[in-house]
Amino acid sequence: MSTVSASPHTVAYGAALLRVSLGALFLAHGLTKLLVFTPAGTVAYFQSLGLPGPLAYLTIALELGLGLSLVLGVYARWVALLGVPLLLGTIVSVHGGNGFGFSNPGGGWEYPALWAVLLIV
Repeated sequence: MSTVSASPHTVAYGAALLRVSLGALFLAHGLTKLLVFTPAGTVAYFQSLGLPGPLAYLTIALELGLGLSLVLGVYARWVALLGVPLLLGTIVSVHGGNGFGFSNPGGGWEYPALWAVLLIV
């Protein structure tokens, strides 16, 4: 029986890859809300879900801030933990009622749940 052990360098590279990848995804989602959907469009979408409109601005700011912090590695562990409630809120308020699979109409909750777990790791 063999055992596989990772060198400290491999672990550090893996953590950096995960951190930068998640940061890039948060930046992409925040920039999409800001530049494509526009803040006004994002507010309207949030309101159509029964959420308060100003929550859209907070969400855009959090996604951009989380993304930038994770990509740059600035307070990455603490910032990652701050992202977990954002994703859990997304599951509860947007995707939870659409079932598990993200390919379901409206997107299920598997994708934001995966993000939340990866932020904890």
